[in-house]
Parts: sequence; structure tokens; C-alpha cells
Amino acid sequence: MAIGSFNNTGSQMPTAEINMIPLIDVMLVLLIIFMITAPLMTHSVKVDLPRASSTPTPEKPMVLQVAITADNRVFVGSEPVDSQQLEARFRDAVAQDSNVELHLKADRDSRYESVAETMSAARRAGLSKIGFVTQPTHE
Repeated sequence: MAIGSFNNTGSQMPTAEINMIPLIDVMLVLLIIFMITAPLMTHSVKVDLPRASSTPTPEKPMVLQVAITADNRVFVGSEPVDSQQLEARFRDAVAQDSNVELHLKADRDSRYESVAETMSAARRAGLSKIGFVTQPTHE
């Protein structure tokens, strides 16, 4: 009796099943071929570049160290500066280097007004890079 048929004649009919084993074998062979040849398919243009003897010039901007003490005195570097001269000092620094950076160190007991006036004078003078210097906490 044939499986899946209602025919009781006993003759076997050809089955119409697809044999998947040869297809899987072909796919695995193709996969291996593509895995081997894919890294070799990178296209690059060979260019013979000219040789030149030059050294790169690192551009380090000028750093302006400004400190504000607990009694609200302002120092540029190690020199004390009063509030009337501060903007002129900042303008001189911008004239020397347009990429000058201002590193501001303010004592924790200094008044916010002194810090704000110093930052305002720096912005009026054309300083755009202002950074606050802090001390890391040790835990």
C-alpha cells in the first residue's frame, strides 16, 4: 500500500519531492568561494606621492593664566592687574594670538561678581575660549 494515496493497486507512483541535499552542498561551496574572494576584491588606486622634507607645525595657542584670590584681587600670570587694566591686557593677548585661551583660577572664597567681571572683560576683548581650572577631589 502506498503511503499517502488511496490507490490500493499496489503500484508505486513517482514522488515529486525536491532533494535538498545537492542544493545545500552547492550553496555551501558558493559561500566558501565568496568568503575567500571577497577580501581580494578591494579596489585601490596606486599613486606615487611626491616626497617633501617638512615637519608639521603644531599650533599650540597662547595660554593666559588668570587667578582671582580670596580677597578678589586679579592676577594675570603672576602680575597683579586692576579692573581698569584687565580688558586692555586681554586685548593685547588677542592681538598677539587670535586663538588665545584663558585659564581662570578663582579661589572658592572669591566673590562671584569678580569672576563675572573678569569673564565679561575677556569677552569684550575678544576671548572666546575660557576655561575654569579646578582641583580634583581626593576621596
